[in-house]
Formats: sequence, C-alpha cells, structure tokens
Amino acid sequence: MTRRLRLRSSLAVALLAGSALGGYALYSPTFADATASAPAGAIVPGDVSHLPAGATAQVLPDFTELASRVKPAVVTILSDLNPNAMSDDTPGGDQGGDQGGDQGDNGSGDQGAPQAQNGMPALPFPFNMMPGAPGMGGAQPRPQMVEAAGSGFIINGNGTIVTNNHVVQGAKTITVTLSDGTRLPAKLIGRDPSTDIAVLKVEAKQPLPYLDLGSSAKVQTGQWVVAMGNPFGLGGTVTAGIVSAEGRDIGDGPYDSFLQIDAPINKGNSGGPLFDQAGEVIGMNTAILSPSGGSIGIGFAIPADTIKAIVAQIIKDGHVTRGFLGVEAQSIDAGMAQALRLPGSGQGALNGALIAQIEPSSPAQKAGLQPGDVIQKVNGTVIHTPRDLAVSIASINPGTAATLNIVRDGKAQDVSVQIAQLKSKVASNTSGSPATSQGGVGLALAPLTPDLRGQLGVPDGTDGAVVAQVRPNSPADQAGIQQGDVVLGVNSAAIGSPNQAASAIRAALQGGGGAVALRILRQGQPIFVAITPDKTAG
Repeated sequence: MTRRLRLRSSLAVALLAGSALGGYALYSPTFADATASAPAGAIVPGDVSHLPAGATAQVLPDFTELASRVKPAVVTILSDLNPNAMSDDTPGGDQGGDQGGDQGDNGSGDQGAPQAQNGMPALPFPFNMMPGAPGMGGAQPRPQMVEAAGSGFIINGNGTIVTNNHVVQGAKTITVTLSDGTRLPAKLIGRDPSTDIAVLKVEAKQPLPYLDLGSSAKVQTGQWVVAMGNPFGLGGTVTAGIVSAEGRDIGDGPYDSFLQIDAPINKGNSGGPLFDQAGEVIGMNTAILSPSGGSIGIGFAIPADTIKAIVAQIIKDGHVTRGFLGVEAQSIDAGMAQALRLPGSGQGALNGALIAQIEPSSPAQKAGLQPGDVIQKVNGTVIHTPRDLAVSIASINPGTAATLNIVRDGKAQDVSVQIAQLKSKVASNTSGSPATSQGGVGLALAPLTPDLRGQLGVPDGTDGAVVAQVRPNSPADQAGIQQGDVVLGVNSAAIGSPNQAASAIRAALQGGGGAVALRILRQGQPIFVAITPDKTAG
C-alpha cells in the first residue's frame, strides 16, 4: 500500500499500496546511435576519449545479481479490510490508501479511501473491489470488505515478516504471497502505529528464504539504493536510486527520522525492503511526497536500526515499550537563546529542547526539572530539537536512570532522572490567584478570573495572568504575543498574578539579558515566547 499523509506543505505524502496501471513506450538509442548523431565535441555515454590520461570512466552499478538473490524473501501482502474496523491510529491519522477502488473520502493513505484530506486527487486501484461499493457506482446498503495490497519481507527462516502498520491495520484476514506464488495465511504478531511497523508470522512446510537487517547508521547521502515491492499490483518490481537525505521529519509521527530516497516507489511498495549495494536491508519503503499519488522522486523509508529495535520488542512482548520523561518541549531560536542566556547563543547552531511544561508526578517533576530548562544532552547524546529528545527518551528502558545535561538560568548542570514507562498522557497544573498590572514591553495584563478561565478554556488550578491588550508594534506585538494568551511564567520563574508578572519582567530586563522569555498558555498549549524590548521604551 501507499498511504497519503498530510504534510506541512501543500503536497500529499502517500503511504505506499496500489493504483491504476498504465504504460509508456520509451525508445533509448544505443551508445553507437548516440555517438553517430552527436555533434563534434559533445560528450556521449560510453565515450571515454574526453577523460584525462589515466582516468577511468565511472560505470553504473549492475543490480542483477542482487535482485535475483534477495527476491525470494520479498512478499506481497493482501489484507481483507472491513471499513468499519479501520481505526485512526496510523501515523498522521490517515486511513486511506492502497485498497482498491474509490471508496469515499474518509482520509488519505494506505487504509481505506484513496483520497487525501487536503483535497489531492487519488489514483484508482487495480485490486478486488466489491461491485456497487462506494465510488464504483450504485448505492450500497452496508460497508463491504475491501482488499488492500502492500509489500513485506521475511526476516528469519521460521516465517517472521516485517511490513508497515498501515498495510495491515484494520485487517480481518491477512494473506502473504511468496515470490513463487505460494499463498499463506498470516498471523499478526504485533504492530506499532507510532513508527508504522508491523510484524506477521506465516507457517510453511520448509524453512523460508530470509533477509538480514543491516545497519542504517552507516548510510550516507548519495549512496546507491535498491527498492523492491509490489507497486500497483506488479509484484517483484525492482527500482534503483540514491539516498537523497537522512533524518527526515515528515510530520507523520513523534519519532520520524526517515531516509529520503529517489528510487521510484509507488502505491503497493509500502513495507518493501530498501537495500544497499551489498544487499543488506537498510530500510523499509513507507511513504512518498506527491501531488498526484505517484512517484516524483521523493520517497521515504524507515531506517533499519529503527526496524530492528521495534521488531525485537514486538517479537518478545507483542508490543513496544517506551521511556517517559513527562515534559512538553519546543525548539529554540536566537531570541529565545538570548533571553534564556544560553552559553554560546548567537554562535553557530542552536541545540537543545526548551521545556515548556512538566506533567505532575512525572519523572521530570520528581527530578526537579523546571519550565525554562533547556535539555542539551541525554546520556551524552546531543539534543538538537524536541524530536531528538522524544526519540532519545523513548529508546531508554523504563526503570533505568538517565543523565540530562541542562541549562538553567544560564548555567549548565547535570540532572539524573529515573525514566518511567510511556502511558497515556496525564493532565497538568497547579493553583491560582489574581490582580491587575501592566508590563513595560507593550502588554496589559489582567487577573485570571473564573469567567476568563471558562472563556479561554484554562484548566482549574492554573496560575497566571491574562494578556488583556497588546500595544500595536510593541516588542510584545512583534514577538507574536496575542490577546487572550495566559502568562504562566517569566524566564524560569512561575507567576501567579499580573503584579508578579510585571515585577518578574522588570527584574529580567534590569538584569541586562537584553530579552525576556514568557511562558504562555495559548489554546491549551504551553509555549515560550521571547521578547526583545525596544531600547527607547520606558
């Protein structure tokens, strides 16, 4: 399957699983043809006469041996899906995809309707579709089973198979077709929607050919890669290209870190392996960025190191266990770095994740972490972004201690945290009080009254001051502060009233930092906003 996801752009990301067939006849001249028709002085393929003495021509790699060697371990996966059984836990919350036929517009991606929620057109699919189903003409009194097709690969001789979660999500039955045409029923061992990985098991009469998962840590941008799978129902298809980028975050899930490739992958490639030139699996083809639903040379694969870690847990426990810290974090810009007095701010790249909120009774609270702390390392690993923090904490076994390198009030220190197990999110907050005041950065603050709590949706027990007015073109206005924002803290200090906020802002500015960071609550989301005051303002 190839599922479409919403990205932070106008294009659609499709998770890969099936579409209409079409063909083009291409004529490619031989080297001899090209040489004969080339103008004088032109460089033509195969002609090495233009190279300096002693230089050798680069020869494109030949993947014939690799393809024949790995093909027996690549499988096609067919899932019988009940539309009513489809849930919303695929990455990005998309349910549409590679199932066959136009089945309405309940989402985009590889599960259900092949119609992106951002209005991008979807391609029809060549797979089985019940006559009279939605999108095929005729009224349908009740939902029909539909068949989704994707790819997968065998990782050990006893029949364990890896694929994408979106290929099998909502499946009532799953059938695996081997490269020799053998069809086997498959059992779902477990799945992890957060990384879009699922593990299946088939029973065969003899050991099956399988592939070893390699290391994606050695992958480099520019290296050759080969993708295999079942695009548009054409099983056993091989395509080649290069790694275009590493560590891509496409807004699909909390732990995104995809390999970007230009090897053509399409609907039906979801769950298929991505190989390096040595034939090692370095990733699993998962999604494409496309305005049309077809390949435009921007595809994404889950790195093999992620697959190994997730699959090992699913095989052992049937599910994935992740570490939990209990913070909400945000990125840092130059203004924020100055306001928080981060060491080396303004020089080079800004690293770290700024804590905006801490959950009560969480490991972070028990360890004494505070809003305004900047986490720069976890167990020695540099944290560049909040996503890096999420990935690092998630990879730590619950019950073990982690050392966080943080910056608080401009000073670096180490904090030891006992990591817990990630569960459902908990609510937050403390207790409140009121008064009225005005800040010198262009803010008018008001008490957080019960009426205002109700209007703004602020949880009971939250302390702070409401932004009643923002002076046009003031430092606060330029920083993006809005009427209705609730100021919860100034730099790393919590505040409980407008007077406290005004005093804290004045103290921060008199401290000579040149900027002040306000921790605000906006539409239920805590964030930090840095304000650089006008030097001429009173």
